[in-house]
Amino acid sequence: MSVRTRVDGPAGRIWVDDGGPPGTLPVVIVPSLAASAAQWREQLEALRRERRAVLVEVRGHGGSDRPSDGDYSPEAMAADVAAAVDGLGLERFVLVGHSMGASVALAYASAHPDRVAGLLLVDPNGDARRVPREEIERFLERLDSDAYPDVIMEHYDAALGPSTARVRERVLAELARMPREVVVPIFREMIAFDPLSALARYPGPRLVVFSPVTDTPVGLHRLVPELPHRRVEGAGHWLHLDQPEEFQRILAEFLAQL
Repeated sequence: MSVRTRVDGPAGRIWVDDGGPPGTLPVVIVPSLAASAAQWREQLEALRRERRAVLVEVRGHGGSDRPSDGDYSPEAMAADVAAAVDGLGLERFVLVGHSMGASVALAYASAHPDRVAGLLLVDPNGDARRVPREEIERFLERLDSDAYPDVIMEHYDAALGPSTARVRERVLAELARMPREVVVPIFREMIAFDPLSALARYPGPRLVVFSPVTDTPVGLHRLVPELPHRRVEGAGHWLHLDQPEEFQRILAEFLAQL
């Protein structure tokens, strides 16, 4: 059983999906750009058989308010996570973040390392600052133009990779509901984010789970070789949807270590 409720965040109301029995170390999940709790329904149900699991829809996502100041930085969205866990009375928990959510999770863990019992980064964005500047600027220029529909679809097509038609439909349906005015500034903020400094400020248990799509020179597992990591084959960027059983097994093993 789950309950959707709203908490007061620093930039408006934040929706959270909460459920599961108390008494065991809870898990807090932050989804990717344009994703809601619906994309994590299977994982939430599995987790809630044994523990409390909470999903936070940060500003501009799901039913949560958009910020009036337009701040979509990972640090600002981490403040939404902080408001959510404080509002729910969660003192210590395992933090899981996917893609954009991984950057948000890193920002939160670096600011509140004592609250995070373990950090699981699912296909994190890596350090986009290391991509050639002219390539980044060209992408952002096209994204913030009349070419937006084509550019965003090109990007998502590449990220989905070998994903099944069912997964593609789920992901693209949520993307279609996400306003361009939210998507573009989030891309800018994710590209400017420094994940390595944030990672260095969190000394607790960490694990990166990545797909072939993000197995690139700027991936966190490449830049920080000592960082524990697991590769999931046969999956696109939404690896928890493409390979749910393998992802659930990796998550369960990580939780067992804590």
